[in-house]
Amino acid sequence: MSFFRRYRDFFICVILLGLPFLFLHSNLKSPDKLNAADRVILRISAPVQYVAAMLGRTFSDVWGSYVYLVDVRTENEALQLELNRAREQNLKVATLEQDNQRLKRMLEFKEGFEGDVLVAQVIGKDTSPFFRVMRISVNRGVGEVRPGMPVMTYNGLVGQIEKTWSSYSDVLLTVDPMSSVDVVIKRNGSRGILKGTGETNRYQCKIEYLLKTDEVRIGDVVVTSGMDKKFPEGIPVGTLSRVRKKEFGLFQEVWVDPAIDFSRVRDVFVMVSAP
Repeated sequence: MSFFRRYRDFFICVILLGLPFLFLHSNLKSPDKLNAADRVILRISAPVQYVAAMLGRTFSDVWGSYVYLVDVRTENEALQLELNRAREQNLKVATLEQDNQRLKRMLEFKEGFEGDVLVAQVIGKDTSPFFRVMRISVNRGVGEVRPGMPVMTYNGLVGQIEKTWSSYSDVLLTVDPMSSVDVVIKRNGSRGILKGTGETNRYQCKIEYLLKTDEVRIGDVVVTSGMDKKFPEGIPVGTLSRVRKKEFGLFQEVWVDPAIDFSRVRDVFVMVSAP
């Protein structure tokens, strides 16, 4: 027993190394040269070889799929990065194009306006709980502008300078209830006074003192009349959005949607001298 224990590991190694050699030797023989021992070995080794081959193919397929998926994920991440860069670049190009168009229209307006105007940037906005702009501030102060000067963009009338400070001024918008502008209906010359409604959830104005006999309709364009000696003639103010004629009285009720989206105003013109 001591002899077997002493050489047990040696015998086990010989058997483990010899079995694959016997299997390989029998598998490499030509079928017509196989003896009885070779046939027994082949019969025993066939299931083992089948299982080993199946496990090898399965492992190879799994490993190949894993490597493929890793490559695909890496490629997808690279493509996504390129896509994000392209989108960012397109956004920058679109922003630059919008800025170029805006500056072009500002230049065209300034060159075509007969009076003297001063360009100002919007530096502050007071908003309502419904995110409607109620008042704006511009970067022109005392010595540059004064209260009452009209404020406009190339789209239409914004309002007028209300108060001036050392380095900025507050602008009274046309939708403010304190605002008052002499206007006419561009289509037929019907005249009235535009007053802001001061609503906190929408931008809205009304035309007061518009005679009931004046024929107006929804969609009519409203412009400044120039009769108040404050605002130049022909500046767009808005379009008629609702008309109601009362049974009694001389005047009809007319509502106007402003030509300006006050939430998007970035640059304005302050008229420092009339045409």
